[in-house]
Amino acid sequence: MKQKNFISNTNTSVDLFKNRWLNYLTRSHISVPISMMVIFSGWLFYRSLEVSGFTTMETMGLFGAGIFLFSFAEYVIHRNLYHLEPKSERRRKFAYLIHGVHHDYPKDKSRLAMPPAGLIIYLIIFYALFQLLFGKYGYGLFSGFGIGYALYLTVHYSVHAFRPPRNFLRVLWTNHAIHHYQDQNAMYGLTSPLWDYVFGTVVEKKSQRKGPVEVTVEES
Repeated sequence: MKQKNFISNTNTSVDLFKNRWLNYLTRSHISVPISMMVIFSGWLFYRSLEVSGFTTMETMGLFGAGIFLFSFAEYVIHRNLYHLEPKSERRRKFAYLIHGVHHDYPKDKSRLAMPPAGLIIYLIIFYALFQLLFGKYGYGLFSGFGIGYALYLTVHYSVHAFRPPRNFLRVLWTNHAIHHYQDQNAMYGLTSPLWDYVFGTVVEKKSQRKGPVEVTVEES
């Protein structure tokens, strides 16, 4: 395999499957997964109150803990799954399918969020995991976790679709631009740089002054 540097400036990315219907399932308008998460999280919040018997304040506490838990999961998944080390051709294709295509085509708005088909699988897996690990606390925790993901989708779409604001939120645009165009092994946190500081994946200020570099991907 030879290496090439490639970041497309087009608004449409490549097809990931030969079947057009499978390709259709890899795309989504940003409003669809966000709406799904908000509705599902609202149902979980209700379940925490009505089924688990927690008070509103107790559920709010679990909700907040769930948002914090999501910030950690966001970092871990982005670093260890989305940027999976391509030790085999199968792993390389898997990594490209779930995240690599976004790095090659960062302007494709239809691939800035997990499509509904993938999101449903995600919800089933995490719902079962939260119930197994946390029992009756799982509803409130997963409610906050889900809203954390909805916020992540909102921020991710915004930093790719809109110009950076002239306020404290501008740092989110800056950090994600560093991750995309300068160093893919840094700034994994999108909604917050907290875990990048904890795990030492923050780019030093001196490095941040350097111009953006092209992303290296493999070509068969």
